[in-house]
Amino acid sequence: VQLVESGGGLVEPGGSLRLSCAASGRTLTVYAMGWFRQAPGKERELVAGISWSGSSTYYLDSVKGRFTISRDNAKNTVYLQMNSLKPEDTAVYYCAGDYTSMPFKVTMSKDEYESWGQGSQVAVSS
Repeated sequence: VQLVESGGGLVEPGGSLRLSCAASGRTLTVYAMGWFRQAPGKERELVAGISWSGSSTYYLDSVKGRFTISRDNAKNTVYLQMNSLKPEDTAVYYCAGDYTSMPFKVTMSKDEYESWGQGSQVAVSS
């Protein structure tokens, strides 16, 4: 499956952005999906994950209550709504997909994701 992110940009602290990840080539129905981010000089980290059923989610502690991951399998798209953005949220954000037969699995390890988008820059600054 090919993944393309969109929706990044420059926003002031406290602002909001919504990232979208559109898939082509294959349905996302049986993919656990994740949003990762990588800041300069840092490891790529899982920010949020969602099972292909949509019933299970995971959030990095630092984004809980501010970010929401969701998916619309009919549109073959996954979203990351980011509110109350902070300068430390500045990074390149990547969506990723893990083909799995388990409907409630949230994939935690980046090594298990087979498909990756090209990344979308998010910058939070005044």
